[in-house]
Amino acid sequence: MNPNLLHKEIETELCVIGGGLAGCFAALSAARRGTRVVLIQDRPMLGGNASSEIRMWVRGARGIYNRESGLISELEERNIHGNPTLVHSLFDATLYGMLYENSNIRLLLNTSCADAEMDGNRIRSVSAWQGTTYTWFTVRADIFIDCSGDSILAPLTGAKYRHGREAKSEFGETLAQDTADSSTMGMSVILAARETDRPVKFIPPSFATCYPTDASFSGDEVESVHAQTRNHTVGTSKCNLWWVELGGNMDSIHDADRLRDKLLANIYGVWDHIKNRGDHGMENWDLEWVGFLPGKRESRRYVGDIIVTEHDVVSGGHFEDEIAYGGWPMDDHNPYGMEKNPFSNVPSVMIPVDEPYGLPYRALYSKNIENLMFAGRNISVTHAALSSSRVMATCALLGQACGTAAGIALRHGCMPRGVYTDHLTELQDALLEDGVFLPHIKRRVSEQTMRARLNIGDAERETLFNGTERPRTADGENGIVQKTGDSLIFTFDEPEQIGALRLRFDPDYSRLSVSDNYKMRIFAMKLHTGKDFEPVRVASTIVKAFKVYADGEEIYSADDNYLSLVKIPIGCKARELRVEWLSTHGAETVRLFAADLI
Repeated sequence: MNPNLLHKEIETELCVIGGGLAGCFAALSAARRGTRVVLIQDRPMLGGNASSEIRMWVRGARGIYNRESGLISELEERNIHGNPTLVHSLFDATLYGMLYENSNIRLLLNTSCADAEMDGNRIRSVSAWQGTTYTWFTVRADIFIDCSGDSILAPLTGAKYRHGREAKSEFGETLAQDTADSSTMGMSVILAARETDRPVKFIPPSFATCYPTDASFSGDEVESVHAQTRNHTVGTSKCNLWWVELGGNMDSIHDADRLRDKLLANIYGVWDHIKNRGDHGMENWDLEWVGFLPGKRESRRYVGDIIVTEHDVVSGGHFEDEIAYGGWPMDDHNPYGMEKNPFSNVPSVMIPVDEPYGLPYRALYSKNIENLMFAGRNISVTHAALSSSRVMATCALLGQACGTAAGIALRHGCMPRGVYTDHLTELQDALLEDGVFLPHIKRRVSEQTMRARLNIGDAERETLFNGTERPRTADGENGIVQKTGDSLIFTFDEPEQIGALRLRFDPDYSRLSVSDNYKMRIFAMKLHTGKDFEPVRVASTIVKAFKVYADGEEIYSADDNYLSLVKIPIGCKARELRVEWLSTHGAETVRLFAADLI
């Protein structure tokens, strides 16, 4: 480091590199459990591919009752409440606020990890450059989590990693290649458009690719460079032009800038085609935004104590150390993206996933670097498995699991592998308490909760404490139903010290009360804005106002709750704890999936 530049040193417990959803939730989950965290992010904002400078939609497990919960649902619920018109900058602010409000987190934005100092097979520190302040930072930590996507700590530390597609002979995967290669899925840039009341002209920039007709995409024209016609119907609930994708046949890290130039030419060319070349019915649509930072799908993947394969994905992933899950189809994009190639012009090969599959904790820490963990699209999976596990809602779960595990390791003075060998139940219990759904593990209700008498029938009590906090059958039944004005009452023979009350409301898995627009029901993020767009709403099923009484004395009151998981500190002795439901956000009844004492 040049001595003429400012150099600062930071001592912390946990250092997270990468501020996408995985990195943010790794940092936040650890910090909420008391860990001191430094988060290094090379962009001026958080969110990665979900941020306002890339704007890829958050996607995850398919299936109405398979929606991801935990921190990712808290983020969405906060955003719906504070940002009903889904302004992208307010999404950035919502995520930033979740981290900023936690005093255990120090954010280093605009800061790129550039080097690492090793002590044997442990990382001692990392060095990072903050371009806005022209400052070098050295961050020393006990545990490091790489959520950079590109696995920057792999080349810096000697951590084992994989790149490219495996051969069929290695794992026997149907999506694998006859011969291993270095190809990956590509990267994309997208645009956002808005429908207006009058015709809007568009003059393409000088560098835009020209697509005179639809045949320009299909290869039917002699000079076409593109593979086939893609869906380019733009609207509130229509295509996000994900297929403007390139680079899987090149080096997605070192060729990234060159690929961005080509992608920008193509995305502007696609909009020129939509507006000016053929009848697409887009006369009144105005170009609102174009991403100059491509969203990346794949690069390096770390090697952990286990490598998740296609077989695990299709068989349900029944791991003893399940800490997250996936459920997106195996969606293997053509490395050439939209370019013609001599092999296949199919944009992607998709294999449905019939049920959510568990993901193991052993895929989140390094096989050979003792204090290195990772979360996001760079976990220990094959290329085929990555084609499903890479989507952002799944990455968010992995980040939350990774940060929670790091906090447990630090509390017990062990390395990440030690959490698997000695503290696995504690990790799973912590995730379940924080609202994460684990498909093959039920939440264990506290002994104090089970001792209490409740003012409900035995069948309702059994349902309330069944450890599965969502419907799991086609009829959508689970939980208990009460009315506004009713109360749920816990009673003990003698006064007991009560730490906290945990309530799990119905977040409306149908999503019909959340949005009138189809895409916003999947996840409340907006790209294109047609006249049919309607602001999103807090789920009608979430309890808005309620009060808590300890031995008849009011100790807590909520008048505008919008979260489906609520933890209320009690901190007193009581013989009776009563929760009175005052109102919902519109539903006629109150559905509870869980109510217990922690």
